[in-house]
Amino acid sequence: MAEWTVDDVPDQSGRTVVVTGGNGGIGLEAAKVLAARGASIVLACRDLSRATAAAAMVGGDVSTVELDLSSLASVRRAADELRSRHPHLDLLINNAGLMMPPLGRTEDGFEQQLGINHLGHFALTGLLLDTLVGTPGSRVVNVASSAHRQGRIDFDDLQFERRAYSPAKAYGQSKLANVLFTFELQRRLDGAPTIAVAVEPGIVSTGLQGHVTGRARGLAIAAVVRLVGQPTAAAGALATLRAATDPTVHGADYVAPHGRLNAAGHPVLIEPSKASRDADAQRRLWTESERLTGVRWSFAPRGT
Repeated sequence: MAEWTVDDVPDQSGRTVVVTGGNGGIGLEAAKVLAARGASIVLACRDLSRATAAAAMVGGDVSTVELDLSSLASVRRAADELRSRHPHLDLLINNAGLMMPPLGRTEDGFEQQLGINHLGHFALTGLLLDTLVGTPGSRVVNVASSAHRQGRIDFDDLQFERRAYSPAKAYGQSKLANVLFTFELQRRLDGAPTIAVAVEPGIVSTGLQGHVTGRARGLAIAAVVRLVGQPTAAAGALATLRAATDPTVHGADYVAPHGRLNAAGHPVLIEPSKASRDADAQRRLWTESERLTGVRWSFAPRGT
């Protein structure tokens, strides 16, 4: 089978694409390709000055919206703005993230990796769902990580209020949450014109590593990137682009690089962790995410 490359991205004319954290890294690289194929791009970013600079690099029909995923109030404002400006949304790429910082809390009191990587995106997607479902052929792409394979959801202490804080364990929990969310979303979208896909970009050198706590851990990650990771952020964006545009990709698919440890290479469909396929955990996380964010999804699952 031929390797999937950037040349396989089909024409995107007429499509409106929202990329969270699209001011750098794989989000920016994906936005560049989608804009070059004719899509209208919205960069949803915390820092509007950086978003404006990134928009100049993207070119074409591109705009920005302020989105701070660490604040549910900001998420609601951004969703309101997106709905008012765009009568249809073809693609939501939940790309922004935080990786292994010291313990911190969001504006709403969540452990910041869970809050930004999962809960903020859960809320944003829910608030945009009517617009997405009203757009035939639309997709939600959630950017996860191989770290989801080591992740464990501790429903008794999601926010690390009782257990000792581990940046790596918190990151793994948040990335597993991304995949659990994707699969439960797809179950609830059954029969709708929208699909949900999860993606693993591989090991990529981006600004994400700038949050890593501890010099030794930072140096170790940098060494791994050099040895087995993707050569560029553009290469890391390929899995996102395939998940977002390949007509042969279906709901609840998981796209990742084909190489050793799925660290680099061309994007293929692979099987995620067994834990991510736990239907009870998917439903429980969904219910807890609704409770924490206050976003109650209006689109009812088929058969419920």
